[in-house]
Amino acid sequence: MTSRNMLEGLAGMLASGSVEVVDCSGTLGPETPLLKLPPDFARDTPPIKIHRISEYDVNGPWWAWNWLELGEHSGTHFDAPHHWITGRDHADGFTDTLPVQRLVAPAKVLDFSRESAANPDFLLTVDHVNAWEAAHGPIGAGDWALFRTDWDKRADDESLFLNADATGPHTPGPTPEAIQYLIDKGITGWGSQCIGTDAGQAGGMDPPFPAHNLLHKHNRYGLASLANLDRLPPKGAILIAAPLKIKAGTGSPIRALALVPRG
Repeated sequence: MTSRNMLEGLAGMLASGSVEVVDCSGTLGPETPLLKLPPDFARDTPPIKIHRISEYDVNGPWWAWNWLELGEHSGTHFDAPHHWITGRDHADGFTDTLPVQRLVAPAKVLDFSRESAANPDFLLTVDHVNAWEAAHGPIGAGDWALFRTDWDKRADDESLFLNADATGPHTPGPTPEAIQYLIDKGITGWGSQCIGTDAGQAGGMDPPFPAHNLLHKHNRYGLASLANLDRLPPKGAILIAAPLKIKAGTGSPIRALALVPRG
């Protein structure tokens, strides 16, 4: 079968519904939960604002449109390598220079939602990844590794989503060893349903914030605040996660879409 025939077949499956398009993004708006930085650091991303330009009125009688205020790393978003100091020297590490061929790739969904519900500080280890691979097959070069925690069910309440106290946020994430293991397997990137790609307490790890530190050092990508991973199979889906082509952009809100076979 030729590549053209395969694409024509995919188009037919999309049209018939035998391949479903699952929206893996949260809604972007003033209520979207945003990361809160420690007081010693730079100011937080300001709240998202949607400003009306016109809506069939004196400012535009036949059209409706808005303008937006938002940070690059707001809502369901993409972290480019230049986002982190370890990735600053990658010439293709910006949202306008990265190779887009890498952004459409198989999704391997590691479901640890039960463990995360029992312990918000749950950490994914190499042993956990090995157990998943023993059940579902290897995670391969070019894959998106997606960490299912069902944390998106909290996204309507910023306090529950951030889950912070005096010691900082308490959200699940990977150990440094798990991230390095996945990088060594050649993944395109790592995706989380939490506010960022790291665990809430990752600042105390070695290295600190290992998902950011190690992924971007190796020119890999991060996805955060993903949604609806419970609608994806452990393997067999294709994820499309494309950031806006922002000049020298360090990241971007995205509409992450998964192609999922039915039946």
